[in-house]
Amino acid sequence: MSYEYIRPSSSWKKRRFKWPFKPSKQLWKNVALACLALVVGGSLFGLAAFAWVSRDLPDPNKLLDREVEQSTKIYDRTGEHLLYEIHGNKNRTLVKLDDIPDVMVNATLAVEDQQFFKHSGFNPVRILKGVVLGVIFKGRAQGGSTITQQLVKNAILTNERSITRKLKEIILSIALEQRYTKEEILQLYFNEIPYGSTNYGVEAAAQAYFGKSVRDLTLAEAATLASLPKAPTTYLNNPDKLDARRDTVLELMWGEGYITKEEKTAAQDEEVSIREKVDGITAPHFVFYIKEQLVEKYGERQVEEGGLKVTTSLDYDKQLIAEEAVKAGVEARKDSYGFENASLVAIDPKTGQILSMVGSIDYFSDTIDGAVNVSTRPRQPGSSMKPFVYTAGFLAGYTANTILYDVETVFKTETTDYTPRNYSLNEAGPVTIRKALQGSLNIPAVKMLYLVGVQNFLDFAERLGYTTLGDRSRFGLSLVLGGGEVTLLEHTAAYGALAGEGKQYPTVSLLKVEDHDGNVLEEWKQESPREVIEQNAAREINNVLSDNGARAYVFGASNYLTLSGRAAAGKTGTTNDYRDAWMIGYTPSLVAGVWAGNNDNSEMVRGADGSKIAAPIWQDFMNRALATTPAEAFTAPEIPVTGKPILDGQLPSTTVTIDRASGKLATEETPESQRQEIVCGEYHSILHYVNPSDPLGPAPTDMSSDPQYLSWEAGIASWVERTRLTDPTKLPFEQCTVPTETDDVHTRQNEPDISILSPDKNDEVGRTIRVEIEADAPRGVERVEYAIDGRFVKSSDSRAGTMLTLPSWVDVGDHTLQVTAYDDVDNAGSDSVKIKVTEEAGEANVGILEPLNGQTIEKTTDTFAVTVQLKHPTNLTNVSLFVEPLRGGTTTLVGSIDSPSSPFATFNWTLGSADDYVLWARIDSEDGDREESASILVTVTDTGSSLPPVLDITESEESDTDAEPEGAAEGVL
Repeated sequence: MSYEYIRPSSSWKKRRFKWPFKPSKQLWKNVALACLALVVGGSLFGLAAFAWVSRDLPDPNKLLDREVEQSTKIYDRTGEHLLYEIHGNKNRTLVKLDDIPDVMVNATLAVEDQQFFKHSGFNPVRILKGVVLGVIFKGRAQGGSTITQQLVKNAILTNERSITRKLKEIILSIALEQRYTKEEILQLYFNEIPYGSTNYGVEAAAQAYFGKSVRDLTLAEAATLASLPKAPTTYLNNPDKLDARRDTVLELMWGEGYITKEEKTAAQDEEVSIREKVDGITAPHFVFYIKEQLVEKYGERQVEEGGLKVTTSLDYDKQLIAEEAVKAGVEARKDSYGFENASLVAIDPKTGQILSMVGSIDYFSDTIDGAVNVSTRPRQPGSSMKPFVYTAGFLAGYTANTILYDVETVFKTETTDYTPRNYSLNEAGPVTIRKALQGSLNIPAVKMLYLVGVQNFLDFAERLGYTTLGDRSRFGLSLVLGGGEVTLLEHTAAYGALAGEGKQYPTVSLLKVEDHDGNVLEEWKQESPREVIEQNAAREINNVLSDNGARAYVFGASNYLTLSGRAAAGKTGTTNDYRDAWMIGYTPSLVAGVWAGNNDNSEMVRGADGSKIAAPIWQDFMNRALATTPAEAFTAPEIPVTGKPILDGQLPSTTVTIDRASGKLATEETPESQRQEIVCGEYHSILHYVNPSDPLGPAPTDMSSDPQYLSWEAGIASWVERTRLTDPTKLPFEQCTVPTETDDVHTRQNEPDISILSPDKNDEVGRTIRVEIEADAPRGVERVEYAIDGRFVKSSDSRAGTMLTLPSWVDVGDHTLQVTAYDDVDNAGSDSVKIKVTEEAGEANVGILEPLNGQTIEKTTDTFAVTVQLKHPTNLTNVSLFVEPLRGGTTTLVGSIDSPSSPFATFNWTLGSADDYVLWARIDSEDGDREESASILVTVTDTGSSLPPVLDITESEESDTDAEPEGAAEGVL
């Protein structure tokens, strides 16, 4: 940062001050006396204050005298399981200043007190700076102590934060500076200051952390040790923070001229790894998370030596289950997916208490940096951030039924255009938010974030407790795909707000802290929760995330996102290049988050997504942790009905039934075969119907004023055109105008006239009948159908009649022969006559057993199994099945079987488009005879209604849609 010096104006020298009145000599005398009185009074007050503060100061000559040190004990929530005992016995090896190398002295002076040899115990400038920064950082002091003050604070006084203690510290620092030389104070400092754990003094720390004497430290090691005294527990628990502070120390040393730039760079590149050596510890990451909080409140010295008894929120049994689940999950899949580590956090959403914390698979493993607590380390969350973007949308007025278009879309930004893609690179067209979220589709999620607004969402995230998204300038629309880092602990706590139906409790880990005399220093009391999400909106997102059927098209019905015998909600996430895999899931009484990956941020194997490596760990933990508890259900939400079709799950359109032939509205005269239900509408993005800032308000009047409108519309238009060419059945409706005129083709005037000339009424007939007819129609006769007792027998295109062979099911007795004539658009006219069959039916050697005559087949699959029954299969050389469209077309051989051996022959008929079809079978015997079965008429229809599956999605690969496309999670557009 640079500053420009501005020369002050000298014009004030030319001006002379004029009193409005002329002061008298008496006035000057009175002013002088008043000033003298103030000086004397101030001095007396200062001396009195100094005496009062100094009345109980310890003797600085007894600098190294100590009370008996006592260990601090950390317990689980029951107070029965000792997690760790912080031993009070100090590890201290005294060393002379002459034995401490210059790099150690210079590193300490550079970072702790650059003016050490110039001040007299305290530095007013640094104190003032600390006060100012304290105001900026909400009343918390931001440094300001000299090395002498630090020595007093650590060796003589307590870590109490008060003005009185600070005054005592300054007074004693001045006294020390008068009593000891600067070199003696430095020697006392290096032998007294805590460097973490039980290591007091620089020699003990060098031996403990590097296995060498302080005199043998490298520049990088010295800078690392000099970094610790500010906050030993914090830096020992967070290697990343320690490395950053080490680099800061080296920068300061270079700035002070202690080292060259080349030495600084080499030291910054040197790998320096230290860790606190511990034994006899349970849940180590949680213990040191607790210790860090204790040190923050009570100081390093009190925690290390004060004999505190600490009761934590940890559930001992759940912690063991969590550790076992993490270990088993990693061991079972690490080789297949290329990862070595995992972390798990479990929270009670009804209290905010941390029940389990597994920071890594093995705290003591150096190969995976196991001491790093991944649960408090920021990582990109991938798609597991999507539920909160949609929740923010629900709060704004959108619903789980709201339709967004999953089509390739260009998002306009102030810098470069942004085009997110789904992992599969496919497009699903119009989908509901429910389908989009459970399918983890990227494009609708980015659209939802735009509708909500990035800044509004960041406000919402801050309300949920995220502290890692502070630099808002970094984030754009890719934030919804995991473009901002979060910690597993805060991420899990945010999901706890969903489990709590919008109510969130502060995250709690300390239940009770007592001093060595049993006095309670602090004790957790149940607080009133904050309502961070409106209740029904939370219930709505819970309903979506627990809808296993909605995600089955991606994950399958049986997946790791479910629990045995109980409802569960959850979301997976996977980041760019498979560096992080997540699963956060919950019931109303327990929320757990799992991260899996590598601590060094190296890539895993492609396909190592959250559903495959994190979700199995989550499911194992949750099933076992909840095994003895009753199943709970999520409260059903009220899905809002807004009155706006696009928000309520309906594409704005009109459904009508038309006549296929005329294209006009169907009437009662329109035959069923010519009726068609169509949906007419227009394809528009949600921006065409709603104002993002007020979705429930009036529709926008100038849609093009929205910077995304034209590009969103273009994306939809392109998808419609491509889909029309490749698979028009995926289009939810036609781009058409609803007709207003009615069918004028199917009228009584256009019905054919037909008369049966032979046989006559009540004629006796055999098995074969010659039927003579007379038929005519205004549009001509297209075909004639023959039926016995209403059952189809034959179709012919002759207007004069046909030879009709009666099927075997027509027995001796009275029957009705019906003949129907049809024109080209299925206008129909019929005649019928009673006949008397006198000849017994012979044994039929072939017949179609399935489907039945007159059956309707819904086209749910591409083929239908047709079963042909054979009377004497051993005498046959061949059996064949034929099909022909009823309204004319080519006769097609469905299949043929040579020398059938079974009485049943099965043929897979590839179904055509929706229509009526005539099927019959034919057999050839060894003696050269040929026989055909009776024909049957079947109708093929599309699945369900004639409407295509508007919101169906079938294109995604199982579980892969969680992974983000290349470049999707960069965080800046």
